[in-house]
Amino acid sequence: MVFSSCSTKYATFVNSKNDYPIIPKPISLKINKGKFLMDANTKIIANSELKNEGEYLSDLLSTITKNNMVFENEGSEKGNISLRFDASISNDEGYKLVVNYDRIIISGRTAKGVFYGIQTFSQLIPREKELTELTIPATVIEDSPKYVYRGMHLDVARHFFSTEFVKKYIDILAMHKMNTFHWHLTEDQGWRIEIKKYPKLTSIGAFRKETIVGHGNTWNKNEAKYDGQPYGGFYTQEEIKDVVAYATKRHITIIPEIELPGHSLAAIAAYPELGNTGEQYEVGTRWGVFPEIYAPSEITFKFLEDVLTEVISLFPSKLIHIGGDEAPKTQWEHSTFAQEVIKREGLKDEHELQSYFIKRIEKFLNSKGRNIIGWDEILEGGLAPNATVMSWRGEKGGIQAAKLKHNVVMTPTQFCYFDFYQTKDKENEPLAIGGKTTVEDVYSYDPTPEELTEEEGKYILGAQANVWTEYIKTPELVEYMILPRLTALSEVVWSKKEDRDWNDFQNRLKHIIKMYDANNLNYAQHSLD
Repeated sequence: MVFSSCSTKYATFVNSKNDYPIIPKPISLKINKGKFLMDANTKIIANSELKNEGEYLSDLLSTITKNNMVFENEGSEKGNISLRFDASISNDEGYKLVVNYDRIIISGRTAKGVFYGIQTFSQLIPREKELTELTIPATVIEDSPKYVYRGMHLDVARHFFSTEFVKKYIDILAMHKMNTFHWHLTEDQGWRIEIKKYPKLTSIGAFRKETIVGHGNTWNKNEAKYDGQPYGGFYTQEEIKDVVAYATKRHITIIPEIELPGHSLAAIAAYPELGNTGEQYEVGTRWGVFPEIYAPSEITFKFLEDVLTEVISLFPSKLIHIGGDEAPKTQWEHSTFAQEVIKREGLKDEHELQSYFIKRIEKFLNSKGRNIIGWDEILEGGLAPNATVMSWRGEKGGIQAAKLKHNVVMTPTQFCYFDFYQTKDKENEPLAIGGKTTVEDVYSYDPTPEELTEEEGKYILGAQANVWTEYIKTPELVEYMILPRLTALSEVVWSKKEDRDWNDFQNRLKHIIKMYDANNLNYAQHSLD
């Protein structure tokens, strides 16, 4: 680029704090004089090892500027945006963003760090509709995350969402520097992943005959009302591969969840021999906890090993989520076979039988080079040796696991359940499962409990928010339920606690809203009023 008199005038332009509405808040941000003027001649310069990041930035800027941004392997830094590696950056996810009036440099120790630098850079780009010139305020930002696990969950079993929307969801996560997508793929109400060895899982298990209406009465079938409409869907393995590849380019790990031993009615409906009674069941049509769980039989273990073999061939994630929550033991209590297993294995009760069940699955996954992660109920009856615990029933389970020197992801309902209402004014809100978690509640959360020592605190990997979809039927409603609560969570898991300030966050959020609008995202406005 040859600088004109117009661009030279930006060299001494004085910027203000409001020009840098970055979320999550960086460790270090310097306000410098000057602005970089982006025009049709601006190019992106990056070597072949950063080709993915260069193309991502090119697509991003082309969308914003409505001009095709050229990406080249080499060229002059002057007048351009350069992506590079910097070995002096200590954190693999850390980055440095330098904006001068005549160049922009985004660097990271790894490609992941460069990618997060791009996300910060994108927040500095004005999103006003009436722009005559596109300028970026001069700055030096050095940053890295506090926690290694920054997650979001999506339940696609209660209500199914297309791969197109799942990709959009992944893009929203990437925009917030989240690095993990927990994909809840199986449930009582639907099995959503193609397993070639067991085709009935999708031909039967992926579809329910109808769905309960409203809150209804989920326990008394005579009082509940149903819509009478067949409902279902599933992802083919090719679609799964496509989504995984899409997430990988955005440096997001997808953790698949295959529920066991409970929340498995859809699978048992497809293959009754997996159950404890041999009865033919239907895929669940209401919400809540069902008594039907897997039998602790060799038939079941062979089935689950076959399923998980296909799952791990699709997902490179080191962690595989096996659920482990809300598994009523009534059927095991009345099952002669289950009682024989308890006696044979020298187990104390049905809780230890669940632990035995989960340890069998863990041993298999460990043999394939993978580890399990499960909800905090997997602590009951004894924790599997290499398990990571996801603490949802408050923090107690996470604290217990950390003291046992197991890795923990915090996801307590009070702060991290985004299917809860966002305000006290529930009458004017879309129907939700209950509870209340405001944006301010989320922002106030500290994933590392005070009860832990410094050494024990190292086992807290980070936090995750969960989106259960019993009452979330559409993509637009998913967006409404996660935004801006996800934006608050992104700062909780990235920034230092001592650097967080609610009033400052609200001011920055008003600017980030422009990015929501530019990306046609639906969001709640309670915290903006």
